[in-house]
Amino acid sequence: MEAEPTSELIRTQLRRLRVNAELSQEEFGKLVHYSGSQVSAVELGQRPLDRLFLKRADEVLNTGGLLTSLLKMAERDRQPSWFRPWLEAERTARQLRCYHPTLIPGLLQTENYARAVIRADDMLSDGEVEKRLAVRMDRQSILDQSQPPKLVAVIEEPVLRRADEGFRGLMTQQIAHLVDCVERSHISVHVIPTEISSHVGLAGPFTLARGDDGGWVGYLEHQLGGTSVDKGEDVAILLARWESVRSEALPRRQSVELMKEVMSSWS
Repeated sequence: MEAEPTSELIRTQLRRLRVNAELSQEEFGKLVHYSGSQVSAVELGQRPLDRLFLKRADEVLNTGGLLTSLLKMAERDRQPSWFRPWLEAERTARQLRCYHPTLIPGLLQTENYARAVIRADDMLSDGEVEKRLAVRMDRQSILDQSQPPKLVAVIEEPVLRRADEGFRGLMTQQIAHLVDCVERSHISVHVIPTEISSHVGLAGPFTLARGDDGGWVGYLEHQLGGTSVDKGEDVAILLARWESVRSEALPRRQSVELMKEVMSSWS
């Protein structure tokens, strides 16, 4: 369900900007590739807000991205209450440490990989899949800031190799993206090789965020969503487990060589 206050603000701003530009709904619709009646439906709240429509509206009205930024706010407002504290911790983090035993971490997923992961939940409609995908892709923008957080991710080698013939093209794209990410000084990806058969991280994925104040917050994923962790003793346990998991992984250069080896083995 849309966050009504923010959604209504977007519609109000859209109408104001269009009128100030001296464009009728028909004229504006032609510029954004919508009909006049569709523009009217958006402005009246009879049609859901659409990311592509607002992106075109920002370009036509020269808003500097105002409308799409407001939509991102609305999407954050729609996130479950248990997820919002973590989104804020992630957004303001100076350091991020992430371990996942079965998937590529969300901040490093390609759009196609992320869509496939989200779509695996057959209870989601196509529209809900795309909404969740948009939020996940938006979260990655923290890595493109002028002062991005230092991200260190640890993944398992079987995650890289888990791809049948129909999935290998998508997985090749994903691994190539990881290799490209590692070329950025603030991103490190380390792989735990298959021969490490048991370690404490296999109990489940977790992420740690360190804020400007030096404090850490943790996040645990599970089948019903996730849990933010801020109690001192619980965070201390996660930090200790992170050190254990990180010690099992290959160094940065060897991890990249392994990722490239996986891709070459398929070709």
